[in-house]
Amino acid sequence: MHYHQYYQTDVINGPGTRATLFVSGCEHQCRGCYNQSTWNPCSGHLFDELMMQTIIDDLNDSRIKRRGLSLSGGDPLFPGNLSAILALVTRVKEQCPGKDIWLWTGYLLNELTAEQQAIVELVNVVVDGKFEQSLADPSLVFKGSRNQVIHYLR
Repeated sequence: MHYHQYYQTDVINGPGTRATLFVSGCEHQCRGCYNQSTWNPCSGHLFDELMMQTIIDDLNDSRIKRRGLSLSGGDPLFPGNLSAILALVTRVKEQCPGKDIWLWTGYLLNELTAEQQAIVELVNVVVDGKFEQSLADPSLVFKGSRNQVIHYLR
């Protein structure tokens, strides 16, 4: 898996102060997407053990209290990202007690594969649905178009 950007401190992509990872790879390629540079699964930087450990360390850093991890992109549930994202969310759940995980995806919850569903079972909130330019609304919180749904899972 590759990632485009990592913000160790973010207050935009989810509630509270968070760590946010923008992964590479998206097959939806929504018209009007603000993050088209993340569509290519090989763009950006290689996501490796050092980057994973950096995220874990940042989430556990007591100097900057982070509420949790946000996963966006690209699409964290893009088929080429699944093994790395599953490993990451598993480690966050095991090693970062009390931290929540938010995940944005263009896939719909009721259409997920078993591999994608295994990841969703470990996250707290999923924002699903493709960005629809005709339904875009800048007043929406944590989503870009009115068709997208915020699912509070646990």
